[in-house]
Amino acid sequence: MPHLSEKNIIVITSKIIALSEGRLVNKKNEKFKNELITKESDFVWPTKHVRLTIKNGQIMANAGIDESNGNKKLILLPEDSYQSAANIRKYLIKKFQLKNLGIIITDSHCLPLRSGTVGMALGYAGFRGLKDYTAKKDIFGRRFKYAKANIADSLAAAAVLCMGEGNEKLPLALIYNAPVKFRDKLNKNELKIDLKDDIFNPLFKNLI
Repeated sequence: MPHLSEKNIIVITSKIIALSEGRLVNKKNEKFKNELITKESDFVWPTKHVRLTIKNGQIMANAGIDESNGNKKLILLPEDSYQSAANIRKYLIKKFQLKNLGIIITDSHCLPLRSGTVGMALGYAGFRGLKDYTAKKDIFGRRFKYAKANIADSLAAAAVLCMGEGNEKLPLALIYNAPVKFRDKLNKNELKIDLKDDIFNPLFKNLI
């Protein structure tokens, strides 16, 4: 870890957080894995390749359970990624005597009708994860009725692009000069949206 400066953001893959928390189980068989996915999920839909799940208000494959990096073991997601991010931030701001520092814990996910994976934020601490443009003026002076920018997932995607999705072995990234508002207090629900208000609701309303 290099010396950290004010307004740095440390990005950490969820896998090493999960391993440090002991979130690792032996894969007995495929049935055991599927039962574990169901246990770890709020909702489960079997698909051609994976089980599509909702966990902690996020849609993801197999409840985030990974066996590609587990050497025949299953790696679950961290117990509470927001709390883990807060704990790491507390340690690092004390160690480096900082006031403004961000932490993001990432995982990979797929976007509807898009090939390939991108990074997303499972949890974060130290900054606002959402930028709200509502009622602000656009470049022509018209006020936005509804416009928000997802800062946390945008930063996670950029960092995971550098960290890699294969055998790069880069579980950490350091972001400089990110356009974020740093703060100590965090609303961990600021990125969540109720399914009835989600634009993808028509795809799920007959399944839940």
